[in-house]
Amino acid sequence: MEEKTKRLVMAALMMCLTIIATMFFRLPIPFANGYVNLGDAFVFLSVLVLGAKHGALAGATGAAVGDVLGGFAIWAPWTFVIKAIMALLMGFFTSQSAKKPMNRKYLGALKAQFIGMFVAGLWMTAGYYAAEGIVYGNWAAALLGIPWNIGQFATGMAIAAAVTSALCKTPAKRYFAYHL
Repeated sequence: MEEKTKRLVMAALMMCLTIIATMFFRLPIPFANGYVNLGDAFVFLSVLVLGAKHGALAGATGAAVGDVLGGFAIWAPWTFVIKAIMALLMGFFTSQSAKKPMNRKYLGALKAQFIGMFVAGLWMTAGYYAAEGIVYGNWAAALLGIPWNIGQFATGMAIAAAVTSALCKTPAKRYFAYHL
């Protein structure tokens, strides 16, 4: 029972942090109706703390709720699906490295996390390109979001890596689903 309670509390915390990062740390995209935000960092951290399935649920729900509360409700369903798959992709790469004995060392896990975040970020960029093309009805206009989405996930990767590195030096590392 205690483990389920910890997981529930951590999921709620990660969801709330994702909402805050999505709503309050955003930058409007010039010549478009969207914005970039710091929510990806917490989607990535959700996977590390909770594992792929629970991290996907917490991160995707937090990002979608952030869209709704931030006045961009039209994007919430798209965001939920895109961020959930993003988290699952990252979780797949991270969990694969944990299964291999030679990658259980810190650098091996860090490399798998980086690859997972990068692949997940590419998915997110492609997912929002498709969503924007459908919503705007103009695939050329959707191209404007690509560099911004790449910047968003790259910033998220840097923040997640910095926070992970700091947390791994504290007793909080025991809460990570993928032990480093």
